[in-house]
Amino acid sequence: MSPRWKIDALIASGLLALGVFAIGSLVTGAPYLETALPGGLPLGNAITALGLCAIAGSGAVIARRGVVRRIALATLIVAVAWLPVSIAMAGNLALVFSHGHGDAWIAWSAGAVILSLVSPVVALAQRLVLDVLPRLSRGR
Repeated sequence: MSPRWKIDALIASGLLALGVFAIGSLVTGAPYLETALPGGLPLGNAITALGLCAIAGSGAVIARRGVVRRIALATLIVAVAWLPVSIAMAGNLALVFSHGHGDAWIAWSAGAVILSLVSPVVALAQRLVLDVLPRLSRGR
């Protein structure tokens, strides 16, 4: 394993751990999620955005050059944009929706989540095909 692969794996693991913390907090409904940050943004919204960015970022770290890397970086941009776009759609920091905007927000959020979760999987598959499998076949 090359030194670069080890560094990428360490960074990606840390980002994924942060993403798992965010998902775990949301799934369990941790009480601290409702804490208001300075300015009024609920901590849960910030943790959600951070988790999306961390998971998508892990895909960008793992991906090699080419189409997969560009897609991973585009996914990271979508993850970074999730919170500002969500706030703009809701018109408030708490992401409380009215006038039918909730359906559009659910679609936007689902897309961001799916892209963020798929990105590291595709990037890892790319990395395995390009880096690991050739080494395994040379060992025969």
